[in-house]
Amino acid sequence: MTITPPSPADLPVTRLSIGGERPRQLALRIREGEGPAVVWLGGFRSDMRATKAAALDAWAADTGRRMVRFDYSGHGESDGRFEDGTISDWLADAEAVIAAHAGERPILVGSSMGGWIACLAARNRARQGGRIGGMVLIAPALDFTEELMWASFTPEIRETLARDGVWYRPTDYASEPDPIRMALIEDGRRHLLLGENLEPGGPVHILQGMRDPDVPYAHALRILERLPAEGTRLTLVKDADHRLSRPQDIELLVRTVEAMAREA
Repeated sequence: MTITPPSPADLPVTRLSIGGERPRQLALRIREGEGPAVVWLGGFRSDMRATKAAALDAWAADTGRRMVRFDYSGHGESDGRFEDGTISDWLADAEAVIAAHAGERPILVGSSMGGWIACLAARNRARQGGRIGGMVLIAPALDFTEELMWASFTPEIRETLARDGVWYRPTDYASEPDPIRMALIEDGRRHLLLGENLEPGGPVHILQGMRDPDVPYAHALRILERLPAEGTRLTLVKDADHRLSRPQDIELLVRTVEAMAREA
């Protein structure tokens, strides 16, 4: 299977207004097609132009599937500053997009932080009596603000956060460091999932690289333990890193999403 992503400019950007204490407009690209809709939830500081999102959009175009991509506030083409955002904000963004454009039983595809957002959105939807068609989680970073950030921070970093409210973390994924705010850490504690059993309301398939330095595969095993046995799968790719964006990784992702959409 060869996937050639179309240019994101092939689809017009639409806007969705979010109210609340911090009103903002989100940028979306919606590919019309049959349902259930596939909804892309990107990672920390990523956007809907990312390789995996574009590849899934190309698959959706080829198969006539409805596909929804969007940028969280402070990301990509959406309003706001990245450093002002929290998990609560980005979850609200995702839930608004899903409610407005995904229809019944959507397939949520969450990458890294997007995996956490997807699980929170699915749990909240299930509590309200709704269901999802399923979730495909790519190196899902559930509870990352606490488990993968705060727990690994040195005393010096914690002191900087307590004193300045922000610490600038070097990253291999951008030319500038990530601004990590204490507000992000504190807000993340309101949404921790790994201390309880997860009831997502649909099947889950996790894709995880075993050479992932950012979200170790042991983290995926912890998530697996919290999910129901029925309908849950984990695929470990021994030579893959966090990006999971090589051609063979993209093909695996597309096959996985296609299989879940077929069964939904």
